[in-house]
This record gives sequence, C-alpha cells and structure tokens, in this order.
Amino acid sequence: MATLTFERENRERIQAVENSFGPAGTPLSIPGRVLMGEGRLMKQGRRKPEPKDFFLFNDVLVYGSVFLNGRWHRKQKVVPLEDIQLEDMEDGELLKNQWLMRTPRKSFYVSASSSKEKRAWMEHIQDCQSNLLQGGSSQPGSTFAVTWIPDKAAYKCMRCLDKFTATKRRHHCRKCGFLVCKACSKHRAVIDHIHPTKRLRVCGLCYIRNEKDEQSRVRGDSTEKSSSEEDDEAASSEEKEEEEEEETKPSYDSSSWLDGTGTYVYPRPMHERAPVQHNHNNTATVSQT
Repeated sequence: MATLTFERENRERIQAVENSFGPAGTPLSIPGRVLMGEGRLMKQGRRKPEPKDFFLFNDVLVYGSVFLNGRWHRKQKVVPLEDIQLEDMEDGELLKNQWLMRTPRKSFYVSASSSKEKRAWMEHIQDCQSNLLQGGSSQPGSTFAVTWIPDKAAYKCMRCLDKFTATKRRHHCRKCGFLVCKACSKHRAVIDHIHPTKRLRVCGLCYIRNEKDEQSRVRGDSTEKSSSEEDDEAASSEEKEEEEEEETKPSYDSSSWLDGTGTYVYPRPMHERAPVQHNHNNTATVSQT
C-alpha cells in the first residue's frame, strides 16, 4: 500500500512539473523516473544572476526560468545526470554559496540561499548520479562546455583589446568562453559536445586551432555566406536569451527533498536520508523508516 501511494504521489508531482512548462516543454513522465527534490537557485547569467527553478530527478536535472510568480516556467533545460560535473567554489562578489555546474552544452555558476542548502544540493545531485552510474547503463561525461566570462568582467575585447562600446558589442566565443568583438568572432565552427551540426560563433584563435576539422566540414559547401548569416542570427538569439529576464534581486525558495516516507522535507545531509533502491525492473522506490 505504501509503495502504491508513493508511486501515485510521484506521478502527480512529475505531472505538475511537466505542466508548469506548458506545451513547449519536454514530456517528463517516463517509467522509473522519480522526482527527488526541487527548489530555486540563482544562476549567473551574462549580465546578472537570475532566479531559476531546478527539479532533480533520479536520472536528469531540469531547470527553467521563473514565470508568473513561480506558477509557470519557460526555457526548459533537461540535462542527463551522467553529463553533469560539479565543482565547489568560493563566494564571489555577486554570488554567495556558489558552485560550478558543468554540462556538455553549457557550464554555469549557481548559488543557494545558505551553505547548508548548497551542500544539500551538491550531495543530492552526486548521490543520484552515483546511483544512476552504478546500474552500468550510463557512462559519465568527459567533455564539458567552458564557462562564459560575464559581460561586466571585461571592457575590452579579449583578443584585439579594442574597447567595447554601444556599437562594438560583446560576444562570447563558444569554444573558450572569452568576451570578444564581432570582428574577432566572425568565424563559425562545429563544437560536437554542444551541437553535432550547428556552426557556432568562435574567436579567430579557436578557429585556427580547429581549422583542420573545420576544413573537412566546409569542403564542398557552396553556401558558406548564407549559412554564416543564419548562424550569426542564431548565435545572437542565443546570447539575447540571457538578457530577456527582468532586473531582479536574489530570490530563493526553500528547497524540498524526498524523505524515507515519500514526502518532501527541508534539505538535510544525504547520510540522514533513506536511500533510493532499485528493483529488478529498474523502478526506484524509497526505503521506509
């Protein structure tokens, strides 16, 4: 009876998260998936920290922008747990209780409201990741995207050293994460771990370093100029996405985690939480205490 109650409540929780992203979101309800916890963290954007709601499942981490007072979410990102690498960080000027979250497509800093909550988040993610990898069906990622340097960190192009102005805008090289001007980032290259086919903005130096690979992709392409223009529009759109959020002060909601009875509680150290066990059907259940 307890197991059936837990499974029903788990389905309802996952469905609620899925519904909050609307029809544009990726479906999240799949057999064996368990919602382990959720909460609001601050994510470092290009210009400023922004509140994001994070949802930790036993196999993926989902996050998105807060919309309509937290009742809805948008810009959904779904990251497999095996593709995440965490690194503890000291407090910065803008973010306290922060850590670095590396993924193949994007790496970024996040912060929690307290050191206790930071530890809980990191330990819960690592614990779920460890349980997932023990099954043997997943392998840990080995290639991760660089962390973008925030806009305010440089007032000059980090390649040609010309000053940024209202007309000489900042851009990010997708390969090294440096802030560069348009003239120093006119090249495009495929970066496999970010996107297998899309040509992304790179600085001149990174382009030279990857020229051999690039030549094999460009050879025989008679529409290079047209493709470059389309990629430029796509890159600009991606960069502007980080600027769309309204100005906001740090905003946190207390995170909640699944405990041994299948209910949500405030974060606590992992060794105090009942472990998730997997049966022969690879369905996760919670040990009863």
